[in-house]
Amino acid sequence: MSNLLTRFFAVLFLAIGLSGPAMAQVNPTASSVTEDQLFESLGTAPVAGRITIPDAAAGYLIKPDNKSWAALQAETLHLLVVGPIVAIIVLLALFYMFRGRIRVDSGLSGRTILRFNTVERFAHWTLASTFIILALTGINIVVGRTLILPLIGDGAFGTLTAWGKIAHNYLAWPFMVALALVLILWIAHNIPNSVDWQWIKQGGGLLKKGVHPPAKKFNAGQKVIFWAVILGGAALSFTGFMMLFPAQAGTAADWQFYQTIHALTAAGLTAVIIAHIYIGSVGMEGAFDAMGSGEVDENWAREHHSLWVEEIKGETGSAAGHAKAHPAE
Repeated sequence: MSNLLTRFFAVLFLAIGLSGPAMAQVNPTASSVTEDQLFESLGTAPVAGRITIPDAAAGYLIKPDNKSWAALQAETLHLLVVGPIVAIIVLLALFYMFRGRIRVDSGLSGRTILRFNTVERFAHWTLASTFIILALTGINIVVGRTLILPLIGDGAFGTLTAWGKIAHNYLAWPFMVALALVLILWIAHNIPNSVDWQWIKQGGGLLKKGVHPPAKKFNAGQKVIFWAVILGGAALSFTGFMMLFPAQAGTAADWQFYQTIHALTAAGLTAVIIAHIYIGSVGMEGAFDAMGSGEVDENWAREHHSLWVEEIKGETGSAAGHAKAHPAE
């Protein structure tokens, strides 16, 4: 039986080799034959079968032109995806060593102000949680075979990747819904203005203690993050849709282009979000409360968003406002 199979594959490879113009011939049954030699024997002509689904590219069994694409995926794209993420982690670690945690200079007052309501926090946490899972599963798809597989083994990696791919495909939809909701809720507060330039010139008060440039509900740094999330999220949504439905993407080259843009955009946005997570947690005292309970200490608000506090106080002074300051429980 084994001799019969050996002869069958020998005839098959020989037939393929003879079908192309001036191809180098190899003996597929030789013990020294390599995969590269077999690919070289095919020349530039792809081997395809018949399919009944709309995606014509799915019919290709072997396509020599994709070797350059595979090389890009295995080398250059790995560096471009991992590089920004590693760089921002190192920079934040150095910043923390230099600056430490940004404290409330005047101390906590014990009085709080409502900063984000329930709907706003729901939109934020839905967007945040889905993005984190999408980022982790996406990184695994790109570099998991190199970085993760050697640590956990074939079986665990296969299970992890299979479930991760399912999560990546399905969580993309609530991510897009939350992205649209965040845009609707906060776009009015994220239009650039002259106050933002003053905030930028003073480094947002992040580099020097006691410096607190005025800002409205969102300062210039938060506006940069907002637009990075909106524009980056839109790019991820579009390219991700094209990869989920390759028949809409066009040719295989188009699909590969979308995949590259998707990976590079995800890497850049992940770096931005890591910086955002740092400032909103260990990097700044009192910042997490904004998206935790929704209420922030009044002194924190005055130091980082003084113009917004004045607006809130003005609203509550004339009527029974909905965002008045009140003692913390």
